[in-house]
Amino acid sequence: MDKRNVTRITKIHLLGFHIPQSMTFLVFFLFLLLYCVTMCGNLLIITLVSYSRTLHSPMYFFLSQLSLLDILLVTDILPNIISTVLMKKTIMSFSGCLTQLYFFVITESSECLLLTVMSWDRYLAICKPLHYALKMNYQVCWILVILCWILSVCIALVYNVTISTLQFCGPNIIDHFFCDFYPILQLSCSDTTAAQFEGTILGIIFVVIPFFIIIVSYAYIISRRQKVFSTCSSHLTVVCIYYGTLVCVYLIPRQTRIITKLLSLLYTVFTPMINPLIYSLRNQELKNAFGKIIHNFLNTHFSKG
Repeated sequence: MDKRNVTRITKIHLLGFHIPQSMTFLVFFLFLLLYCVTMCGNLLIITLVSYSRTLHSPMYFFLSQLSLLDILLVTDILPNIISTVLMKKTIMSFSGCLTQLYFFVITESSECLLLTVMSWDRYLAICKPLHYALKMNYQVCWILVILCWILSVCIALVYNVTISTLQFCGPNIIDHFFCDFYPILQLSCSDTTAAQFEGTILGIIFVVIPFFIIIVSYAYIISRRQKVFSTCSSHLTVVCIYYGTLVCVYLIPRQTRIITKLLSLLYTVFTPMINPLIYSLRNQELKNAFGKIIHNFLNTHFSKG
């Protein structure tokens, strides 16, 4: 194709969800409530881990990093959803669409890697407690988190560079609620076979392999320490929901639009919201830390009064 005759797309129309007019404000307030709950819950986790000395351990350090990623993810995705609900569609520049994809890939791949690190942390703590303090100190924790971020930035760059090599000459309508890799590829008038293959390979590396590592680590935990497995059940619940939906969306043959949107909601909106609930409701240390902060706040407030 002669590149000189190609009119490049400059605007992207996101259709979002097809919602009856009578339910627009109800759905709008629902998503707004989800955003507020997600932000408050994850900020609470970060605050508790930061200010409570009893939570200064690798497990809670990784949990605070997970909460940070969840905040970045919903901030990247939910404002667009809220906008499309009210306006029935969202118009953004093509560069803005790629920017959203870039941060989406960073947060999603970082979360995949971080969940894997968290499972390895639990494996060391439960199955090799004598070596845990040596192998999982704070320096190692920071190295692992930074490595997760570096790898995620690299994978996001690969996706964006791949898209930048393609030609986009129309249409410019994406029947989704955010700019995802495969919906963007469907707008291209170039051959996307190599790009789709690349996406599949990267999905296997960053989704399937980490999921396999997590399952193996928990298999060892169950076989050696069945009594303490319940302490990790919350992590495993998050993993099953998160990776299950990712596999369905990116590695299973194309679903219908509505199924894809609903599954995408699970890992972009639902999982970030329930992470603080799952980790806190069954964790007595988090409950105690929250109680102490509230107690100190009330004492300080009433003593000044």
